[in-house]
Amino acid sequence: MILRSSLLSLIYLCASAALPAVRAAAQDSVLARPLTLGDAARLGARQSAAAIEARARTDQANARITQSRSDLLPSVSGYVQEAGRTYNSATFGVDFPGFDPSGSIIGPVNIFDTRGRISETFLDFGAIQRLRGAKSTARAFGATAANEAEISAQVAANAYLRAQRADAQLSARLADSVLADSLVGIANEELKAGVGVGLDVTRAQSQLATVRAQLIGARNERDRAQLDLLRALGEPLTARVTLADSLNGLSVHDTTVDEAAAIDIAMHSRPDLRAADEQLRAVEQQVTAIRAERLPSLSAYGDYGWVGKNRLLGTYDWGVQVSVPIFDGLRREGRIEEQKAVANEIDVRRKDLRQQAAIEVRGALLDLASAREQVDAAREALRLTQQEVEQAKERFRAGVSGNADVITASLSLNSARTQAVDALSSYQGSKVALARAVGSVTALP
Repeated sequence: MILRSSLLSLIYLCASAALPAVRAAAQDSVLARPLTLGDAARLGARQSAAAIEARARTDQANARITQSRSDLLPSVSGYVQEAGRTYNSATFGVDFPGFDPSGSIIGPVNIFDTRGRISETFLDFGAIQRLRGAKSTARAFGATAANEAEISAQVAANAYLRAQRADAQLSARLADSVLADSLVGIANEELKAGVGVGLDVTRAQSQLATVRAQLIGARNERDRAQLDLLRALGEPLTARVTLADSLNGLSVHDTTVDEAAAIDIAMHSRPDLRAADEQLRAVEQQVTAIRAERLPSLSAYGDYGWVGKNRLLGTYDWGVQVSVPIFDGLRREGRIEEQKAVANEIDVRRKDLRQQAAIEVRGALLDLASAREQVDAAREALRLTQQEVEQAKERFRAGVSGNADVITASLSLNSARTQAVDALSSYQGSKVALARAVGSVTALP
């Protein structure tokens, strides 16, 4: 009885511990609809950790615009103070009649003071230029965030293609296992009919065992590809994703892309190039802001409040101030030289990035053309190996030859199917690389 009670308690504890996981899994619903390649790219651009972090940095840069704008807006403050103080008459530097020349205590003097103050900068060329620089910096961060989104979209698209490739490889291995199983059946039938030998059965069984091992590996690869896709999409790892297309279902057609036009699109569309341009403008704006600090600034201030001991009286203070910088020990000149050096560094990187973008476009076009030809070659090889298998099977059934030719042909078919899948995957990957090179991954269909 005690043992039964302990077992029931253990089962209850295990069930209670598993409940949160079950509830979490129930909350991770299937995505609303089957996922296309373009959907995966857009989800990755929106939900990946890198993209979210980049948008957070953009928000920080936008917040710094408000901080820079505060230098040109009114500042209002107020305070209430009650204080008391005693004084040593000797510290005044004047001998007062009736007071000990060596010093005596005066007070305490207790006062109550409540006051409001407002100040406003009417004209500050340096603050104006710093505000413009903050806006340029925010635009640079925005372009950088867009670039991170494009990179995340490319990662998600490639993960989608890997998942498609894993599905296609699993389908190919399933087809191989069906063929291998049929060969075992044929070999057994031939052996029973007295026209076959045991070696043929052994060969067929060996081939079936090999294909089953490949099938296990392909199934594991498919499951891992699904996990990688979920991470690239920023989805919970317990979510379920249905791919809208198979690898064979994606379009494979000759696409005539003008190289010069593609490069021109890249130069105007790629967010990393826009980010470099905005970074250069932001640094140049900083130089202008530092130079503007040499100009006069105009500000005004005023305060009003009540102060006194037993009777509070209203007092005020106001003023208009013009500040003229004269000499700061060449600090501004040093800051200007520093920003100029930063601008030169960004300009060199920007020019190199533009050249890299052009190379990426050309390379993607070359890879796309090559991959298209590889798809044609792989499909032709697959057709011929399928024909070879059928012919070898007919010869084996007719008793003209053993199943060695069939096994050899099936191995060739196995390799041809793998090559066809790899060729299709390479072609679709080249399309994604071209979209990335011109800055349009999130526009994939």
